[in-house]
Amino acid sequence: MNKIRVGITMGDPAGIGPTIIAKALPQVKNLAEFIIIGDARVFKRVQNLQPLPQNYRFIDLNNVSAKFFSFGKIKAEYGRAAVEYLDKALALIKAKEIDCLVTCPVSKEVIGLSGINFFGHTEYFAQRCGRKNLVMLLLNKYLKIALLTRHIALKEVPLNIKRKTLIATLKTTYLYLKKYFLIKNPHLIICGVNPHASDNGLIGTEENRIIKPVLKKFSKTLNLDGPLSADIALYKVAKREYDCALAMYHDQALIALKLTDVKSAVNMTLGLPFIRTSPLHGTAFDIAQKPDLADPHSLIAAIKVCIRCTLNLRKD
Repeated sequence: MNKIRVGITMGDPAGIGPTIIAKALPQVKNLAEFIIIGDARVFKRVQNLQPLPQNYRFIDLNNVSAKFFSFGKIKAEYGRAAVEYLDKALALIKAKEIDCLVTCPVSKEVIGLSGINFFGHTEYFAQRCGRKNLVMLLLNKYLKIALLTRHIALKEVPLNIKRKTLIATLKTTYLYLKKYFLIKNPHLIICGVNPHASDNGLIGTEENRIIKPVLKKFSKTLNLDGPLSADIALYKVAKREYDCALAMYHDQALIALKLTDVKSAVNMTLGLPFIRTSPLHGTAFDIAQKPDLADPHSLIAAIKVCIRCTLNLRKD
């Protein structure tokens, strides 16, 4: 069987993306073929951190001015470059030159400075690929947690807990747990949005009005339980009583993941026509000029998950 061809976008060139790629490649060199998409002059500044393997190819977009370039700097030029890496990756996917994609961190703020409307990788890929009902799945070696809502203000979470969205998210999560992880009959636990999952309506109404009716409707076709208080729900997933939790909002999932094991934490998009993962951290501009501090473990985990799930698709 041919080796998986993994595309890796460099992320914001002034962030830690180039550094963690250079650190990660020697540790995954035998698992796949790697195609790095970025700016070669930037990458050369960090590629001497470790001896790099031979089985990688660099696609140089040459879109960062070498004059005055510095890691850790915020510039509109770098935001535009980061998006151009994504566009090139999508073109490679379409041309079947890569099998799957790992994206290094970008900054929404910096991309916004370039004049590009960008709310996150998930939203950008949804728009570019014409896909709806994408789901952000966050995982580490202990937990799998899908998100109902993503990057919105906490006050907006209750307004975005809707039956239609909940149903679509449950169906997508269930389908891709089967496709990507070969779980025959995924068992999902649904987190409540309110403390104690509202204590049957005493603390908030979303559980009784929206979540419980949806679970009742699909109880015979999907293997679902809940809504359960988020702390207990995530504890039960960690204890392997469930395959995955559905969290109602961003930090409900992220805090648990980063406390249990941040080094194996991965962000994955469900619902795209290709597998896409990323490390579960940001650009880290504050340490970008100090390569010794950049930890590649989350990127390594993202690469391994990407390869494993692509191989699982081939088995399907």
